[in-house]
Amino acid sequence: MSLGLLGKKIGMTRLFDAKAGVMIPVTVIDVSGNTILQTKTPEKEGYTAVQVGYGDQKEIRVNKADLGHFKKSGSTPKRFIREFRLENGASAPEAHPGLETFTEGQWVDVIGESKGRGFQGAVRRHGFGGLRMTHGSMMHRRTGAIGCRSTPGRVWKNQKMPGHMGTTRSTVQNLKIVAVRPEDGVILVSGAVPGSKGGYVTVRPAKKKSA
Repeated sequence: MSLGLLGKKIGMTRLFDAKAGVMIPVTVIDVSGNTILQTKTPEKEGYTAVQVGYGDQKEIRVNKADLGHFKKSGSTPKRFIREFRLENGASAPEAHPGLETFTEGQWVDVIGESKGRGFQGAVRRHGFGGLRMTHGSMMHRRTGAIGCRSTPGRVWKNQKMPGHMGTTRSTVQNLKIVAVRPEDGVILVSGAVPGSKGGYVTVRPAKKKSA
């Protein structure tokens, strides 16, 4: 994995591409203030990586162990911390390059936490078709049978059933960076990214698509 950026989802807007004559929906992501908290080396940790923090918070909200970790790197306490693992032999930067990490037209993957939907039935949660809506079926949006008498005589593991939906790690791949605005500390990414407004996201170079 290459070095990426941590950020906060600000919201969505749109840009007009005069050359193509089309409107492009984009997500605005604030990526200002990325700070390297720790550099991991093969000699000490067994691999090469950098730990990056984003989003300041009060010292009173951090325990003593974490506070010491932040002060060791000369950083203020951070709310969102992630690690970017580098290729073997790659040198870790001393300071995070910031918005220069990405360029316009580059393909990226965005990782976030999906919106919480609460407790949902199998039709909405898993896309079950349900049974007929007529002739008194009484099973319109129910799960239906989940076992079979004596054989196997139990419910299989990973059986799709009603339950909590959302608030899970979600990755949207192959999004294009439409614009980079250093004066505002934001990048504009085509399409939608996981999570609600104000949610933290990780932006990394696309794994399946090159520029």
